[in-house]
Amino acid sequence: MATRVEVEIGHGKFSIETGEMAKQAGGSVFVQFVESAVLGAATADSKVREGIDFFPLTVDYREKFYAAGKIPGGFFKREGRPTEKETLVCRLTDRPIRPLFPKGFANETQVLLYAVSHDAENDTDVLAVTAASAALMVSDVPFNGPIAAVRVGHIDGSLVVNPTLSQREDSIIDMVVVGSAESIMMVEGGAREIPEHQIVEALGFAHESIKKICRIQQELASKVNKPKMSFAAPEGDTEWHEKIRATYSGEIKTAVCVPGKMDKSLEVSKLKKRVIESLTGEENRDEFSASIKGAFGDVQKQIVRKMILDEGKRVDGRGLEDVRPITIRTGILPRAHGSVLFTRGETQALVVTTLGTGLDEQTLDNIEGKRSRTFMLHYNFPPFSVGEVKFTGGPGRREIGHGALAERAVKFALPDHEEFPYTVRIVSEILESNGSSSMASVCGGTLSLLDAGVKIRASVAGVAMGLIDEDGRTAILTDILGMEDALGDMDFKVAGSREGITAIQMDIKIDGISLELLEKALEQARSARLHILDEMQKAVPAPREDISQYAPRMITMKIPPDMIGQIIGPGGKNIRNITETTEAQVDLEDDGLVRIYAADLSHAEAARKMIEGIVRPVNIGDTFQGRVVRIVDFGAFVEIKSGTEGLVHISHIANRRIERVSDVISEGEEIWVKVIDIDPRTRKIRLSHKEALNDREQAGKQ
Repeated sequence: MATRVEVEIGHGKFSIETGEMAKQAGGSVFVQFVESAVLGAATADSKVREGIDFFPLTVDYREKFYAAGKIPGGFFKREGRPTEKETLVCRLTDRPIRPLFPKGFANETQVLLYAVSHDAENDTDVLAVTAASAALMVSDVPFNGPIAAVRVGHIDGSLVVNPTLSQREDSIIDMVVVGSAESIMMVEGGAREIPEHQIVEALGFAHESIKKICRIQQELASKVNKPKMSFAAPEGDTEWHEKIRATYSGEIKTAVCVPGKMDKSLEVSKLKKRVIESLTGEENRDEFSASIKGAFGDVQKQIVRKMILDEGKRVDGRGLEDVRPITIRTGILPRAHGSVLFTRGETQALVVTTLGTGLDEQTLDNIEGKRSRTFMLHYNFPPFSVGEVKFTGGPGRREIGHGALAERAVKFALPDHEEFPYTVRIVSEILESNGSSSMASVCGGTLSLLDAGVKIRASVAGVAMGLIDEDGRTAILTDILGMEDALGDMDFKVAGSREGITAIQMDIKIDGISLELLEKALEQARSARLHILDEMQKAVPAPREDISQYAPRMITMKIPPDMIGQIIGPGGKNIRNITETTEAQVDLEDDGLVRIYAADLSHAEAARKMIEGIVRPVNIGDTFQGRVVRIVDFGAFVEIKSGTEGLVHISHIANRRIERVSDVISEGEEIWVKVIDIDPRTRKIRLSHKEALNDREQAGKQ
């Protein structure tokens, strides 16, 4: 028998149901909003996974094409590897639920989420996050939830919860907010230069709906009342903690303050090894080594956090609000359309912009329908960027997620596609990393666009903020290092222009964060962003005067929509002739807009003239240089423009009487002809070669 709870959220009913589907899972739910729905199942292995120092959690979200009444494209006709959106939703779900599993729980846990119904208006991504929480709440898996997710928009001056897909196109804010009944836990989204106070207002608005969804999850869990599996909670401080803290605190503090990431890491590793050797003997080292490493890491974390809270000092010597030194080199790749080497501290990104044509657009096909993508930002994180040796393959979830965040931030800056109809691809190659490489990609992305000569709306920069929250004391850190990310409580990335925010992403490792603290972090991020934008402006004050000489040149023109068929020609004959003759690419829009791309501007101009010739109306008295396509006994048929022919009667071939047409002209020859008649009913065209010659001879005498 199914158990169901529901609540009104935004413009529709939000419901959670359990007890009917997937009953052999540890916990399963069917979450529905209007006519979109996600099936979520959470299951944990009954045995602890031994020998690991991490929580083995897998979150997988997949969209089933049948959800929208569609059959997948491609040869196999079934869902294949995860799309970029599915990967991003996996991250969106994993990040807020992972900190809520109790410390010490090490059973392999899997959360599977399937979008099984999609009404083409209400997205399933936020439903997936709530479905994961609800499935865990009704399962036997220990979980310190519930949490819930909603999307918040700002449309026509009003905040809206869970706006539809069509509403989101007009929204100046598009953020997913995840939280518990008490506080905000995660934020992910974009905005159109929105000031900080409006972002805080939107977060507070979203939290009211989150509270409602959390309440019905608690109600559902209490009705199901499934016992949670037992597990061994970790001990608190051990004797190893006490010995390390008492003997090595000073040396640990010295080691973590060594300048330079690699030197710091080496000193910490050497000290850790020495601590293990001093606290153990040969006979018991293997037995206690892992415990001592864990205790060493805990003490190191406590020392770094205490130093920040007590002294206002960070491991690299900076103050809490200081941004690391920035260096910028543009035009570093001679043949790339735009390139920049952006370095902030020990984080470095080589960011490259490429301008393409309509043929370079990416076609996306998912349950929401087909659409084209004219802007892409791809982020790559090779292992050498952190001094490691690892297998390299396709982009992982982290790379896809960081690329999507940077893309969202920079997308606002691009001119309208109608104004600048290029396909734009930015690639960020992370060459060094010590924190905030995604925000370096935002800064480098803007600079590479400027270097490519793109007239952007505004420069966009980004910075990552951190938080230390302990014993009622807090410290917000600007431009965090990798160590501060690992040992801190928050990773809050904020990107935007001088006027406001364009992208935001927040993850926390504690139970939640207040709106007051978020507002303070946003204001501190704004100061840092303005400083970074100043440094960027010094390096590149304005876009290059023209796009790169190696980028495709473009001409636009307008033709009557009913002439599109003439441009294409039978079986694509005309368009193929234009592209092969001029080496240009021609894109035709349904409204008659024509975009012509070519490596050389003269090739684009040649294609334009050919198109103008095709669309030019034929009138009596017009003169053309046409090609003889066929000779018959009574005359010759001449193509005066692509797809348009006329007859030159034998009597109009020459100024004298001739016996055979072929005595004067031959097939394939180009001759001048004049339009002398157009049949008003059949539109058949009569031409004269001799009158055209006479006219040209007369014009030459004048």
